Amino acid sequence: MSQDTGGYQSNPLVAQLYDQFGPYRDRPDVKMFVKAALKSGGPVLEVGCGTGRVLLPTARAGIPITGLDLSEYMLDVCRDALKKESREVQERVDLIQGDMRDFDLGRKFALVTTPFRPFQHLITTEDQIRCLENIHRHLEPDGTFILDIFNPSLKHLSADDLGQEMDSGPEFTTPDGIKVRRRDKVAARDLFNQVLDVELIYYLRHPNGRKERIVYAFPMRYLFRYEAEHLLARCGFEVLDIFADYDKNPLGSTYPGELIFFARKQG
Repeated sequence: MSQDTGGYQSNPLVAQLYDQFGPYRDRPDVKMFVKAALKSGGPVLEVGCGTGRVLLPTARAGIPITGLDLSEYMLDVCRDALKKESREVQERVDLIQGDMRDFDLGRKFALVTTPFRPFQHLITTEDQIRCLENIHRHLEPDGTFILDIFNPSLKHLSADDLGQEMDSGPEFTTPDGIKVRRRDKVAARDLFNQVLDVELIYYLRHPNGRKERIVYAFPMRYLFRYEAEHLLARCGFEVLDIFADYDKNPLGSTYPGELIFFARKQG
């Protein structure tokens, strides 16, 4: 991707803070993805693997997995975490720096996943199709693809809160003593093109008392249910299930919830 998705490509500190941020660290999606990997039997390709939050538990469960990510800084954090794992786990993991729109790994997978919405960093329909067609090429016949995106909230899209910073989690302290508070805001909404201009704001207080404020801005595209279904169908997928959360409750059981598509490769 050409844009900097939240600073993960341009600043190693943001990648290093990722796993320490509570809402990311404790996100309740890992169990679902590991179960899907076990059911598939592997191998698995995780697109947007980041620091290995989902990838490492999958490898621990005995499944060979390849992780693809655009950010070398995020992959460096993953590599450091992988060094602490057993030799058996390390041998199940392959990490690759690459663009989800344009990669050729020379092999196919039983399951491809996109945990925690990396697909929504693709702003144009052209890029979305390139990504989906690429994933389709890398799936085995009848292989499964899990697309993880959020369900847009009409209430939030129409809210009068542009530019307001919101707390996005409790303050935490890094191992080297930096106190961190993260806030976020929506700086702009393009309702015609379905793009949110998002800012992540990090307030740092260093052990020596120095204060620092780091801001990362990036666009994020939101998709509605039928738009995503049509994209999947256009790119050769059959939608098998759509869930509202990671416990696989049906779409409509909660609002807005998530949009979690389980799709099968056709053709």
